[in-house]
Amino acid sequence: MDKILSIVKTPRYIILAVVALLLFIGSLFGVRTFVLTQGIFQMDGVAIRQAQGTNAPDLPTPAPIIPLLELPPPWDGASRVNILLLGVDTRADADEGPPRSDSVLIVTIDPQSKSAGLFSIPRDMWVNIPGYGYGRINQAYAFGEGSRLPGGGPAMTMRTVEQFLGVPIHYYGQVDFATFEAIVDHLGGIRIYIDEEVRIDPRGPGGSIITEPGNVYYLEGRYALAYARARYTQDGDVDRARRQQAVLLAIRDKALDPANFPTLIAKAPVIYEELQQGINTNMRFEDALRLAVFLQQVPLENIKRGVIDYSMALLEETDDGASILKPIPDKIRELRDEIFTSEGAASPAAQGTDLLDLVKQENARVLVRNGTFTQGLGTRSGDYFTSLGLNIIGVNNAEATNLTRVIDYTGNPYALQFFRTTFGMTSPGQIVIRFDPNSEVDIEVIVGNDWANNNPMP
Repeated sequence: MDKILSIVKTPRYIILAVVALLLFIGSLFGVRTFVLTQGIFQMDGVAIRQAQGTNAPDLPTPAPIIPLLELPPPWDGASRVNILLLGVDTRADADEGPPRSDSVLIVTIDPQSKSAGLFSIPRDMWVNIPGYGYGRINQAYAFGEGSRLPGGGPAMTMRTVEQFLGVPIHYYGQVDFATFEAIVDHLGGIRIYIDEEVRIDPRGPGGSIITEPGNVYYLEGRYALAYARARYTQDGDVDRARRQQAVLLAIRDKALDPANFPTLIAKAPVIYEELQQGINTNMRFEDALRLAVFLQQVPLENIKRGVIDYSMALLEETDDGASILKPIPDKIRELRDEIFTSEGAASPAAQGTDLLDLVKQENARVLVRNGTFTQGLGTRSGDYFTSLGLNIIGVNNAEATNLTRVIDYTGNPYALQFFRTTFGMTSPGQIVIRFDPNSEVDIEVIVGNDWANNNPMP
């Protein structure tokens, strides 16, 4: 899929990690020469185009070095893992500045329930980019690259997605367009059922085709990329995100075929040698192999798919006339919970459950801090919230504040909704999302003079 970017040169074991893992998830992997030297493969479906020539296109040259982030802790083998997949066209004109991400997709894997999920965010989604204010989510990558921040574009996009969705992102994988084409070609192409009329127009030599709905097509690399990137259908980028997921699953099916899997593992060093400059990840090789083994056990019916569509966001324009999508948070949280939890959506709208019951189920660890000169207000507030069933883990003092503030460190939508209502919050700065997976508390409540002067406590 149109996923995939580059280009921070990383150590060999990291590159092999992405080859090993995201091959099995179905996104990062391969070498184009395998197919180009074999000609068209005999596969069911309508052949799109026979491979032309034997010379693979040049892979992109490395960009200026960007400081690397420290690798995340090793996977414990039991916890849910979330992986950010990005797509960036590194062939763009360098004079135009750093490219923006062309797609944003998160893969979530849960060993406990033997399930996985795909969650796509449209590139025009209007989000808060840490340190830069609000903008389209595809700008996060460009900011990270252009400012040479540690981890570059992928790290900045990880932070943005974490803040937007309220879920931790443990790893990222990025592959440039040319490398993605090579991935598909190395697998011998993919078969995919296409149920709509789509114009597939690959870059470079060769003509475009228009698909006929209801056919299974064989796609080599260039056409698989062009199909995943096609935008001009009824729902634009939303349709494109669905196509990207379909291509991803088609690659997964081909890669995890028992007839192919052992051979692909054995070829990992060769794959690395050819594609090292087009692949970048922060995943350890050992973690990749363990996830690969697990993914072999996840049946297709246990892979949930979600795309933020126009029922979850409002199509608007900026002052300069550019189209953006303004999120509808409650709707997006329902989809998030459906994809990123084993139990499915659990929002009040979805289940009709009392908000306080949902807060109790969320069981966020809450620290209450007294930001007033009213002695004992913090303790009284903590006792009050404890009586309601909240998990209050401590009380202390804070700097004086007129307005109560709530800081969410780990993504707790129901607790935030509860506190927003309880404190009557109306100012935008009163709710702060500051994602920190290592935080000892989930939510910090700093009660202010507004609460001291008007509260329901006995």
